[in-house]
Order: sequence, then C-alpha cells, then structure tokens
Amino acid sequence: MIFYLKILFIISIVFIFYAYIGYPVSLIILGMLKDKTKQRGNYRPNITIIITAYNEEKRIKEKIENTLEISYPRGNLQILIASDGSSDRTNEIAAGFRERGIELLALAERGGKENAQKEAIKHARGEILVFTDVATMLDPTGIEQIVSNFTDPAVGCVSSEDQVIGKDGKKSGEGFYVRYEMWLRRLESRIYSLVGLSGSFFAARKIVCLDFLGDMTSDFHTLLNSMRMGLRGISDPKAIGYYLDVADQRREFDRKVRTVLRGITVFFGNPEFLNFLKYGVFSYQYFCHKLLRWLVPVFLIIALVANFFLAVYSNLFFIVLIGQISFYLLAIVGWQSNYASSWVLLKIPCYFITVNASIIVAWFRYFKHERIVMWTPSER
Repeated sequence: MIFYLKILFIISIVFIFYAYIGYPVSLIILGMLKDKTKQRGNYRPNITIIITAYNEEKRIKEKIENTLEISYPRGNLQILIASDGSSDRTNEIAAGFRERGIELLALAERGGKENAQKEAIKHARGEILVFTDVATMLDPTGIEQIVSNFTDPAVGCVSSEDQVIGKDGKKSGEGFYVRYEMWLRRLESRIYSLVGLSGSFFAARKIVCLDFLGDMTSDFHTLLNSMRMGLRGISDPKAIGYYLDVADQRREFDRKVRTVLRGITVFFGNPEFLNFLKYGVFSYQYFCHKLLRWLVPVFLIIALVANFFLAVYSNLFFIVLIGQISFYLLAIVGWQSNYASSWVLLKIPCYFITVNASIIVAWFRYFKHERIVMWTPSER
C-alpha cells in the first residue's frame, strides 16, 4: 500500500512540474534545433478591426477613442463595433462616432461574443481581421505591429501579448501568471505554433474565419482553423493589449471557469490535433499546453491525499505535507486579504490555486454537459 502511494505521489508531482516547468524547458531545447524565425515587413493590407461589446456604455467611448489613435492608413482601415444586443447607451455612443469612420453593427438580440463576431465577419471588408475587446487598450502602433506578421504567408493568425495592470498602476498577481503564459507562447511560436490566442486582441486572415462558429471560443477555434489549412499561429511581443485587473476577484473566478469550460469543449471537439503523425510537434504542444495543464488540479489532489497518508510513516513526507498545507494556507489568506495584490508571498499561491480551482469546477460542469454561449464582461 505504501509503495503504491509513493508511486502515485511521485507521478503526480512529476506531471505537475512537467506541465509548468518541463514543457517550457522542452520547448527551449526544441528551439535550439528548430527555430522558425518570423518574417516581418511593411505590410499594409486592408484590415477590419472588430470590437465586440455588450452593455459597455461606461467604457465604449474610451475604447473607440483609443482605436482612432492607431497609426494605420485610414484608406485601408475599417472599424466595426459589434454590439451584442446591448440594452444601455452603448449603441447610441458608438453611433455618435459615425462621422469619424466608426461603423456600428447593432444586433437586435444577444447571442454571445462569438456570435457577434461571426455576424461582424459578414460585414468585414478587410483581408485581415483584428478582434479586440472594449476593456483592452492598444498602443498606437499595436495594429501595425500585429498586421506586419502576415508578411509571412505561413502565418494564419497572430496573438498579442497581454499586460495586466492593477488600479494602483502595479502589475497584479494575475500579471505574474500572464507573463509566464506570454513567455510560453513565445517559446511555442519559435519552434512552430502557439496553441491559443489572446481573446482580447488577436488578428487572423479572413480566410481562416469564414466558418466561424458562434458557439465556440473564437481565439482557440481560429488557431485550430489555421492549423487545418496548413498555417500557423504566432505570438507578437510588440503587439500588447493592456487591461486593468478585475474589480471583483470572485466574479473573475467565474470568468475563468467559463473560459476553461469553453476551452475543454473545443479541445474534445477537435481530437484530430492529437494525431502526431499528421500534426507533428503541434500535437505535443496541444497535449501539454492544454490537456496536461487542465489535469494539474487532479494531480494536486492526488499528491495531497497520498502525502497525507505517507506523512504517518515518513518524516520526509511529513515535512513535504507541511509545505503543501502552508502553500494552500497562503493561497487562502491571499484570497481573503487585500494584501494579495501587493505581496508576492500571497499573490502567487493565491492565483495558482485560483486557476486550478476554476479548472476543477470547469471539469465538473463539462461532465454535467454544461456548455456556455453567453458572456458578460468582467468589471475592471
């Protein structure tokens, strides 16, 4: 019995560390053997910026003004607001910018973010589509940077890099985790393709968006569509989307659950990408970055339970158990305390456990056959 508990504990720890450390290390090694350097040029095709909005009367004006400040030839630019059945003053405010070139697509009924994007694509005139959210602010050169990547004909979609800022102007606990994710995407882009796009700001060739599905997360689906067409997705560290940390962490937890649930739905709806013979290294990336990461909370639970029983028989395992419990207590204190946003000792455990707790909830909801179409922006 003790032997099998040790095996379970060791296997769980190995998978946890591989998901977060081993996988990126393997990408670094692969990058030394296979470096797909991006081509970038002075490429200025016709583009359409699609901004989805639902009841955003407080932020839509700021977003539109931010978008109008971008440095891109106006003759090659279409800015389209896709209002997803908004019932506040969102449509009225957006319509007030019509003379400055803003186009409004006001959908009569709310159908969800992806459905709004799907409808907007039908009205898009650009060959490159740029998708962004109201809460995300862009640098003036951000659009030029992200579009320049399409000089490379092998690129089907491009992701921005996220930067999360707290209300005090400092990087938040989520910001630390986001920086890790952005680093991982750079590694993936270097050897072949990243596995997911930043839903708040990404660009894609219109051809990979023609069969857009209104009930599937657009960023993940767009990347997989690109792969089917023999194209790849890359991350651009020069195209940055800035957004504030959430105002209500508990509501943000629900958002994370919805994001993972939709990701799991897309993943199991596209098992073909696990076929290594067809997709090569992308299958390895697909498994490690998505499924293995989503299994981490399962391994965390197994490691804790096995460690609990092993601690009775071993001083070493007792010390490890104290370490595990201490980590979880720090996460709980960080969740309950206002200091979580400023103390590294609290914010990293807090965010790590929050992410993995949201994954557990998402798995439960997935096996209960729950699926999500509607989305509500988080307060920031």
